[in-house]
Amino acid sequence: MKHPSILLFFLVSSFIIKAQELNSIEDNFSWSPLYVKASAYNSLKTQTVGNPAISAWGDTLQPGMKAIAISRDLLKLGITHNTPIKIEGYEGIYFVKDKMNARYRKKIDIYMGIELQKARDFGNKNLKIWYGIPQKNEN
Repeated sequence: MKHPSILLFFLVSSFIIKAQELNSIEDNFSWSPLYVKASAYNSLKTQTVGNPAISAWGDTLQPGMKAIAISRDLLKLGITHNTPIKIEGYEGIYFVKDKMNARYRKKIDIYMGIELQKARDFGNKNLKIWYGIPQKNEN
């Protein structure tokens, strides 16, 4: 490689920009804790009806996205499309992109792309999450 320092510069710059974006997101919300049941899902034809890459809100799911589906009872708490979610034990901020069948209660599904075995290995867990509530500007 002719210019490893340039590559290093871009990698470090990308990391700093991403960290600033996450801090900006975190600063714009107050975070409410909630204990939920959690499982994982994929965008595979065998797991859904219709196009497996299209969510209930019409978003296109792509492997690598930090997305979750929520049980519909969580809508009453104000958790809705694109609500930011922090999950205990997992890095980064996830976004609500999908809704689950109405039979589920107090549950999330973490999106794992097309990695079926990864989703199976995840299994079912009880996790603590924090959901972001937009802070009102007092200006």
